[in-house]
Amino acid sequence: MSIQSHLTELERKHEALEREIEAERTNPGSDSLRLAELKRRKLSLKDEIARLQEETLH
Repeated sequence: MSIQSHLTELERKHEALEREIEAERTNPGSDSLRLAELKRRKLSLKDEIARLQEETLH
């Protein structure tokens, strides 16, 4: 898998997590632990995306 296709896949997952987080936020019976886990996973993806983007610049 090329770096660019990997980045595209990570960005797709990041967007999916954003939608999932928003759905959890608007759910009246939302689970704060689940929301925190989703946010942690989203941040982890963001960090990996930034790292890969930095690598492609060098």
